[in-house]
Amino acid sequence: VAPEDCTGCGACVNTCPVFKKDGNNKPTDKKAINMIPQIGVREQEKKNFDFFLSLPDMKAEDLPVGIGTVKGSQLMRPLFEFSGACPGCGETPYIKLLTQLFGDRALITNATGCSSIYGGNLPATPYCQRYDGRGPAWSNSLFEDNAEFGFGIRLGVDQISEKARFLLEQLVKLGEYKERSQLVEEILNAVQKSQVDIDKQRIKVSKLKEILAGDKNNQPAKELLELADYLVKKSVWILGGDGWAYDIGYGGLDHVLALDKNINVLVLDTEVYSNTGGQMSKATPMGAIAKFAAAGKPTFKKDLALLAITYGSIYVARIALGANPAQAIKAFLEAESYDGPSMIIAYSHCIAHGINMTKGLDEQKKAVQSGSWPLIRFNPDLKEEGKNPLQIDSKEPSIPLEDYIYNENRFRALKATNPQRAKELLDLAQKEVKSRFKRYQHMADVDYSLERGDSK
Repeated sequence: VAPEDCTGCGACVNTCPVFKKDGNNKPTDKKAINMIPQIGVREQEKKNFDFFLSLPDMKAEDLPVGIGTVKGSQLMRPLFEFSGACPGCGETPYIKLLTQLFGDRALITNATGCSSIYGGNLPATPYCQRYDGRGPAWSNSLFEDNAEFGFGIRLGVDQISEKARFLLEQLVKLGEYKERSQLVEEILNAVQKSQVDIDKQRIKVSKLKEILAGDKNNQPAKELLELADYLVKKSVWILGGDGWAYDIGYGGLDHVLALDKNINVLVLDTEVYSNTGGQMSKATPMGAIAKFAAAGKPTFKKDLALLAITYGSIYVARIALGANPAQAIKAFLEAESYDGPSMIIAYSHCIAHGINMTKGLDEQKKAVQSGSWPLIRFNPDLKEEGKNPLQIDSKEPSIPLEDYIYNENRFRALKATNPQRAKELLDLAQKEVKSRFKRYQHMADVDYSLERGDSK
């Protein structure tokens, strides 16, 4: 624990397990970690943390368990740390996870909002680098054009990568690097699906750069030396909140997702337009109080995931770390490896919900258990295998919707001031939650093997 950077939210204490039995096999309710006053332990813990930072970073190939597991992913160094977001923020864990999985090669464009404020709080920044100097490249454009901005970054990366490949092929064709044709072939035909693949490609590209650096009188070699790092796959991420994705930036987002470029979108969905004052939006759930909806929002929340699924060519996932961290990690890895547009919509509890932020992950669980936030993954690649691309990763609703929403002030306030209207909106919302879950179930039950002409 970084003693001078702890925000005191207590979420880690609430989440970490209770020891059910002590060393003598006797019952106990002792927690794995506990909150204590910082003053008395600050100096000692600073030394402990400095020692921790001196330990070498793990590499994906050296992990005792796979990077795609909860334990394995958390052994990778986060390249996003100490952000200055609200204590217990529900958005930042997703960004931290993104940098643990792909941070050494990620290019991130960020819509204006909470994530751009704590992400670009210059002159300090939470985005950092690992042992070899690699880390995320980050930039913020505007609230309304983030998807287009990220799309431009993708096109730029593709152009540079293609030029690097062309120069490398030309050097071999001209006979300049004929004796190294095996290395060139390995670089040009390398599979770059996993982090281990990426690390292997980097080693090959490093060897190529050493050769290019020694060829000082060769102009194509000089030019390729500047571009060689683009022979390693880049991971382009378009990052933003619900205000951008559901509302003011939706036109651009829809346009970019409808194209065939390999871009990844992460929507940090707090449902409350967190950074701009908490006004009603298409991400606001029915019955929630917000600016311009003092009597509770009268319409249902827009289903951004379902809208994207209708294209059939977009990888789509809805995740909630507090409910199923393994599913969230799997979605990130699948989205990034999918050769086309992908979008992950991440449930992010927020201080504007009016909850105890120490128990934010518990609220995420209830959102999933109530059916308000079904966990899904839609992977178009599965159609090639004759499988249904839609997978539902959460069970049918197991608790009433009111057990989830009335933990939050945005719903509870209406119940206190206008119980009759609150009851009417709750009943409508409960029916819609069940209806939407059944709709997903129906879609997930379609037999795609018949489309390929396979027999059952």
